[in-house]
Amino acid sequence: MFNDTVDSMNAADDNLTIELSMAELREVTGYAVACAEPVLAIFERDCPDDPRPRAVLDEARRFAAGGKRTKALRVTALDAHRAARAAGETHHEAAVDAARAAGHAGGAAYLHPLAKATQGGHILMSAAHAARALELDAGDDRSVGDEYIEKATSLASPLVVSVLRRYPPAPSGRGRVGELWRKLDASLRENLGHPKDRVC
Repeated sequence: MFNDTVDSMNAADDNLTIELSMAELREVTGYAVACAEPVLAIFERDCPDDPRPRAVLDEARRFAAGGKRTKALRVTALDAHRAARAAGETHHEAAVDAARAAGHAGGAAYLHPLAKATQGGHILMSAAHAARALELDAGDDRSVGDEYIEKATSLASPLVVSVLRRYPPAPSGRGRVGELWRKLDASLRENLGHPKDRVC
């Protein structure tokens, strides 16, 4: 009986909607782009003939600056994830996560107003994959990824944090990238409590 009640509550939570404005989507996308940009150089160093991650960052940057949310943004985001798979086939593991960071930056524009923990990935997975790319590029030095999460925390505007807090905390799983996502998620939620970060 208890499990049935919990399942019903979870189903209800899944149907809850969250208010999101286009300005907020642009702010979230701009944040994701800022998090992904530093690792584009890793991808282009290892896969110099593949323009797909750069293409999605260009499209996402245009949207964040006030442009329309075009089909090209969705297409280039998917292409960046295909570029990640291609990098994996040539065993460029840091480039895989760099391309995924770019792909998720494009996906940030498609954050859905549903109260699901996985939706937070549209906001933070770009940073999590960028952090993973940097630590892999440093020989899997996890302190490098942790340092980047601190940087990503400082990059988030109060508006980005406000949007994040409308969603449930990051879910479990997803290996090291999931761990980095949860670390950033927790850091941003905690920092909103500081006077300098409060949204008026």
